[in-house]
Amino acid sequence: MAWQDRISSKPDVCHGKVCIAGTRIPVTVVLDNLAEGASEAEILSEYPTLVVEDIRAAIHYASDLASGRVLILPEAA
Repeated sequence: MAWQDRISSKPDVCHGKVCIAGTRIPVTVVLDNLAEGASEAEILSEYPTLVVEDIRAAIHYASDLASGRVLILPEAA
């Protein structure tokens, strides 16, 4: 799975913040929950529009950012 399939940025959604595609849930919300120790199951319960692949895409996105790779975000359709 490529994170680009599940993450996007669109100027008219959440002021252009990077979000889980098709939602208004910023990737930072997912990552912050993980950083605070929330499990995947807890996050999915709190945000029922997410699926486990969305959480993993957020982690892959953060990993690419941390590695210094240049990232091109797809614009949500």
